[in-house]
Amino acid sequence: MGRLEGRVAVVTGAGKGLGRAFCKRLAQDGADIVAVTRADLDGLEQTANDVRELGRQVLIAKVDVSCESDTRAMAEQAVEKFGRVDILVNNAAFFYGVKRAPFTEIEVDQWDRMMNTNVKGPWLCTKAVFPQMKAQGKGKIINLASEVFFTGSHGFAHYVASKGGVIGLTRALAVELGPHGICINAVAPGFTNTEAGRSLVDVDKYDTTRTPLKRLQQPEDLIGIVAFLASDDSDFITGQTILVDGGRAMH
Repeated sequence: MGRLEGRVAVVTGAGKGLGRAFCKRLAQDGADIVAVTRADLDGLEQTANDVRELGRQVLIAKVDVSCESDTRAMAEQAVEKFGRVDILVNNAAFFYGVKRAPFTEIEVDQWDRMMNTNVKGPWLCTKAVFPQMKAQGKGKIINLASEVFFTGSHGFAHYVASKGGVIGLTRALAVELGPHGICINAVAPGFTNTEAGRSLVDVDKYDTTRTPLKRLQQPEDLIGIVAFLASDDSDFITGQTILVDGGRAMH
């Protein structure tokens, strides 16, 4: 029996990359999955098939995390199908294909989309699942931040600022959610070899000399910490940001 047997996990941005990897690992640990995405519906079907092959149930849905009615419907559908929501992984982010630009040249519409998806999205998704987690007296929420909050990143002012917002949101919500038995933490990956990462740089030329472990980060490097934070093993950890980046940034 897996350590998440009987649990239900909602994963946003589940159509590919990290989202798919999180769905598969949580399913391996025994959880049934609610996998949602805004646009990559073909990818979401593949994620669902991967979960089913692991012997777990899955519900898929098209959800814009920056839309409150979508996030409410997501939570309602999860409870209708599974009767509970135990885990929320706020993975959806605006990152794929973003072009680096000086902060003076970032378009306002792109800045707004970044904040709507990367900060407003986790807030709305947490708000949506909170009533059910509160009723259960327990829940685990994992937000995806980024190493760039600690290091900065040239030409990415909007993305860095949004991930700083995720860390601030995580800390603020830890104070409010804690009395209800709900833990919320953030995971800060380094640059990872995903479809989104490959849309930005040539991963074969990525400089790993500043990484103590001397290799490029893979999606599989992140699934262990997410599974840990989703489990009972992390019941007294909340409000924290955990870097998983091979040691490039330390704090």
